[in-house]
Amino acid sequence: MVDETITRHGDGVTVVERRSSGGGAVLIAIVLLFAVVVGAIFLMNQNSREGRETDAIVGAAKSVSGSASSAAQGVTDAADRAADKAE
Repeated sequence: MVDETITRHGDGVTVVERRSSGGGAVLIAIVLLFAVVVGAIFLMNQNSREGRETDAIVGAAKSVSGSASSAAQGVTDAADRAADKAE
């Protein structure tokens, strides 16, 4: 919207003042909205990535646990066999 004020002086001088409510506010609002959307997408991706990392760590821990159980069973079996031979 443009506001225009015309002032005429008696000596023939005319002064025209124009004020526009610039579209700067709209431009700032659009840039701010864009930044919020980009930030939200970034945070959602970060949360998803952390979830995948947690799942991978849990899977690795289960694998280590299974390996330790197998090793313990192997040691127990070897000890039993050694005890049987000693008798």
